[in-house]
Amino acid sequence: MRLDDIVLPDSSAARAALEVATAYCSPALLNHSVRSYLWSVSYGALNGIGFDAELLYVSALLHDIGLVREFDSHTVPFEEAGGHVAWVFCAAAGWPAERRTRASEVIVRHMWDEVDVSQDPEGHLLALATSLDISGRRPEAWPAEFIAEVLRRHPRLSLGDEFLACFRDQAERKPDGSAAQAVRSGIAGHIAANPLDLA
Repeated sequence: MRLDDIVLPDSSAARAALEVATAYCSPALLNHSVRSYLWSVSYGALNGIGFDAELLYVSALLHDIGLVREFDSHTVPFEEAGGHVAWVFCAAAGWPAERRTRASEVIVRHMWDEVDVSQDPEGHLLALATSLDISGRRPEAWPAEFIAEVLRRHPRLSLGDEFLACFRDQAERKPDGSAAQAVRSGIAGHIAANPLDLA
């Protein structure tokens, strides 16, 4: 598995999703979103999981858009806010309603502890990928050389500090949300000990 073997989707929706993520996400959050797609695709390839590359790419690039100031919601968890943004984005991209809903589902489910691969392969892959990138979960599931190559090309920058600050802010304002649950469950320790920051 090599990074150059991964071909990014080149549809108008994929290009627009990258443009949106670049415009609104910090450099660290943008790199996290790109890495999340790369971890997802590589895990899928290594484990024989079929997936819709365009759907996964758009969802990965927009999955944390609900954390940024312009799209933050004071009434719903950040992943639900991001799912709504994705639905609207995908409507503008001309996707049919069912496909828009799938993008929203993938984004919401990336915060689930487990997503059934047979029911939602894109959600399954994105949940695994984001748990690796944020909490350092199961790095042994990816080749070490591939991890190093991805991190060289898309560095982590200040992701740990930035992400934890976002989650703590979300937890304070939305104590029943998934971010609050993650804070209570010790995500700070997982972020601090993430082996990707030592790679």
